[in-house]
Amino acid sequence: MEEKTIVCRCSDVTLEEVKNLIAKGYTTFDEIKRITRIGMGPCKGKTCTQLVLRELSAATGKPAAELKVQTTRPPVTGVRLELLAKEGEGHEA
Repeated sequence: MEEKTIVCRCSDVTLEEVKNLIAKGYTTFDEIKRITRIGMGPCKGKTCTQLVLRELSAATGKPAAELKVQTTRPPVTGVRLELLAKEGEGHEA
């Protein structure tokens, strides 16, 4: 892939940016995620996770299967919009 290839379309992160961060010593997915927001877009890293892990694997010499993937934090519980609407009644924006 070329350096200007977009790795994360949601956050507009290029391969060059990922490689530069790895060269600076960021060697975990979570470190790269915190700096670039990679994996935090609407797709939740469905494409970029594997691409970043591949680059980390090449740089560290560890198999991608041994690298820790991103920490995900889903909502604790779902909230019905009806409840939010009732809560907001009487409050002006």
